Amino acid sequence: MEKLQQVYEGKAKKVYATSDPELFIVDYKDDATAFNGEKKGTINQKGIINNRVTNHLMKLLEKNGVPTHLVEEISDRETIVKKVTIVPLEVIVRNIAAGSLSKRLGLPEGTKMKQTVLEYCYKDDELGDPMINDYHIFALDLATQEELDLIAKYSFKVNEVLSAYLKDLNIELIDFKLEFGKTTDGTIILADEISPDTCRFWDTVTGEKLDKDRFRRDLGGEEDAYKEIMKRLLGE
Repeated sequence: MEKLQQVYEGKAKKVYATSDPELFIVDYKDDATAFNGEKKGTINQKGIINNRVTNHLMKLLEKNGVPTHLVEEISDRETIVKKVTIVPLEVIVRNIAAGSLSKRLGLPEGTKMKQTVLEYCYKDDELGDPMINDYHIFALDLATQEELDLIAKYSFKVNEVLSAYLKDLNIELIDFKLEFGKTTDGTIILADEISPDTCRFWDTVTGEKLDKDRFRRDLGGEEDAYKEIMKRLLGE
């Protein structure tokens, strides 16, 4: 299979067409952004870590009944994935109050909520990815009821599988963002990435942040935090 022209470049990844029309190659970058791209920087080896961590977790999810776009990791930074049309929703799963939820509802960070919260944001950088509900989603024809039910089901399954897995590695899964895509035959599958860029990981014992909040909040030590996640998950 041959790597062809670049078809997309986002904040964290480049996507290339291949000689197989059903497959793309994703190339992870070291660029770091926050606040909808207003804050920019780089985190050394972030692309390598996010690529490998994402693939590791997606394999785990596949084994537990969540279909993903993963096909094959071909280098430290590059992975072959199934071609999908992204559903223009960011799906946010929250177990413990942090970040924008804490600000919005006045909950101190670290507040354990009575149940897991599922939120949807409309994926549109120009609008700042505003939060929307089911009614908006159907009114804008972003997904059908059946598709949204499946997305919610998969999102809760991802939370269940990853929370249990990470707890054994002394990592608390605070919250995370998922994106889903549709294959050419309309099947909904998990796409994008699952990494310290898209999840809040806190050390279970110390509460230390092991994710992109270190970059967002100028806490320093981003590189070490990302490496620590790779070390706990992949043993290296």
